[in-house]
Amino acid sequence: MKILLGVTASVAIYKSLKLVRLFKKAGHEVRVVMTEHARDLINPLLFQAISGHAVRIKLFDLEAEQGMSHIELARWPDVLLIAPATANILAELAHGFAKDLLSTLYLATPVKTIIAPAMNQVMWAHPATRKNVERLKEHGVEILIPDIGSQACGDVGAGRMMEPVGVFEALSRRFKKVSSLVGKRVVITAGPTREPIDPVRYLSNRSSGKMGYAIAKAASEFGAEVILVSGPVSLAAPLNVQRISVTTAAEMLEAVLSVMESADLFIGCAAVSDYRVETASPQKLKKQDQSSPMQLTLMQNPDILQAVRARRPDLFVVGFAAETENLLEYGRKKRLSKGMDMIAINDVSRSELGFETDENALWVIDEANVTEFPKTSKTILAEQLLELISENLKK
Repeated sequence: MKILLGVTASVAIYKSLKLVRLFKKAGHEVRVVMTEHARDLINPLLFQAISGHAVRIKLFDLEAEQGMSHIELARWPDVLLIAPATANILAELAHGFAKDLLSTLYLATPVKTIIAPAMNQVMWAHPATRKNVERLKEHGVEILIPDIGSQACGDVGAGRMMEPVGVFEALSRRFKKVSSLVGKRVVITAGPTREPIDPVRYLSNRSSGKMGYAIAKAASEFGAEVILVSGPVSLAAPLNVQRISVTTAAEMLEAVLSVMESADLFIGCAAVSDYRVETASPQKLKKQDQSSPMQLTLMQNPDILQAVRARRPDLFVVGFAAETENLLEYGRKKRLSKGMDMIAINDVSRSELGFETDENALWVIDEANVTEFPKTSKTILAEQLLELISENLKK
């Protein structure tokens, strides 16, 4: 595993030296980035000696840029770990500031960020810090909650950076969970489809694509090669994810089947239109007299999940279902009828979840179990779902 370790100006900085030793002993590669004030607390040469790599501090470093630019450095790791993380860096990252090399790397790297805070217990309990922590969690950052104990200032309370062994074990558990996705080719569908009525009108649904894009981003962070077949959405493709843009259900099916032969996992998260207009008008349809209602003849679209299962009986297939009632009953029936290994069901009768929102909750059904994921951000939910899928793949 390639670990990019960010070190900020906390008295807990000595723990980061122990962390580098633990990671190196376990066979991981570590590169260290320090803030300017962190350099005032400890000589960067210590990190260089232990890690075997030059320490980066400045955003614009002419000597370092010749070997590895900050953008190349952002693309290098499997995980970004910031330990210790001060209250100041939490605030900068939560609000998207890119004031120095470390905060710029946080914005530029597509991989998972894990933060181990360290600060005075009053600072840790301050409402501003709590809000920054919650915002970072919403962005998909994993926070390693500080320990409780005596602090350098003499206070006693929460705020001590988690001990190096605990940080090491937290990262080891995380990557062990998703190791079955490393190097795998994952095909994911996301967003709605649009079925034309005429050149200016279409049939569609409320899907924003946020859940599917979150899954694609998380799968890429977990080391998978990701192909995202996306309907029309207003979202940027996640870094290191190949996006194939489509509009109609027929186009989505064609795109999926074109990349399916070499896939190791298929996740059908798209809200595919069940029906299309039998014959779309080549010209804009004019408004009829109010006494003459317009009639459209609808044809059923092909089922992408069933087509994938028919093409690849050996493939692990995960589907999604948006329901408004009897979630588990309908979910079980749909999983069996379409030959899915796993189905994730969300309750779209709840206005705060599902379509067009940043949060969701899922019931996930496989052959043997039902797993509930309570309401949380779609970013975190995507990671939880992929961890469950990874466990099933190992079986």
